[in-house]
Amino acid sequence: MVVATGFFDGVHLGHALVLDALVSEARRRGTGAVAVTFHPHPRNVLQNGARGLRLLCTQAEKREKVLARGVDSLETVEFTKEFSRLTTLDYFEQYVKGRFGADAVVLGYDNRIGFQSGPTDEVARIAASCGLEVIRTNPVLWKREEISSSRIRAALEGGLVEDAASMLGYRYTLDGVVVEGDRIGRTIGFPTANMRLYDPLKLIPAGGVYLVKVRTLDRDLYGMTNIGTRPTVTGVGLGDNGSSRMISVETNIFDFDEEIYGLDMRIEFIARIRSERRFPSLDALRSQLDEDRRVCLGMFDIK
Repeated sequence: MVVATGFFDGVHLGHALVLDALVSEARRRGTGAVAVTFHPHPRNVLQNGARGLRLLCTQAEKREKVLARGVDSLETVEFTKEFSRLTTLDYFEQYVKGRFGADAVVLGYDNRIGFQSGPTDEVARIAASCGLEVIRTNPVLWKREEISSSRIRAALEGGLVEDAASMLGYRYTLDGVVVEGDRIGRTIGFPTANMRLYDPLKLIPAGGVYLVKVRTLDRDLYGMTNIGTRPTVTGVGLGDNGSSRMISVETNIFDFDEEIYGLDMRIEFIARIRSERRFPSLDALRSQLDEDRRVCLGMFDIK
């Protein structure tokens, strides 16, 4: 058995390199390829910045993306305070060899494993001391810097959805159910589908207007999504740190006027059009939305 281990948040291009190496080595040996991940996130258990933690993918999304790379199995280990105290040696002996029966392990360029883990060179040395063959992968660079989940989160928090897509290897998505809103958009000619996320820990990109691809009713459509506090309507803006308890995700689907309350919807972020701002009146907001729609329709060649 060949094992790779990590949180794999987002299953980005750096993770893809590790998983591809895992599958390649397992096929060469004629054995299984197993990816091992953890749940919940260590910060949720250790309370290390848990309040601000937002993730790039749900457990279901992670499983789908990992298995899509040819991995035979994604195993999830419960992350507890007791588990967090395991040393690197303990983890390799009790889990990688003991529980999963591995004789080889694939390590990413910055794979730190175990309590107070040393650098990856040290992790590799400990793995080898357990009788595991170690396969190492190089970092994947984008704009001369290593791709990481934290770097992608920062891009999304800045509204840089195209940069995030370049590092993920796919466009970032949100999934949820369509809920009823106040229908103000309909009164100005821009009816919106208001989304309630299925996973409250999923990271929402920075406030603003985005060109998106929409999946609902088993159809692919296009539209523009506004993320934010709807300051023209509510009079509420973002706080000094960019946060608010009233963030909404509203999508105007182009050339679409069907009833979809209570249905699943996925939005796939293509490009950011502008930041959110307050307008002096609903008429001014309508004029800006007309312009936003014109800009979005002019970008369809990038889809």
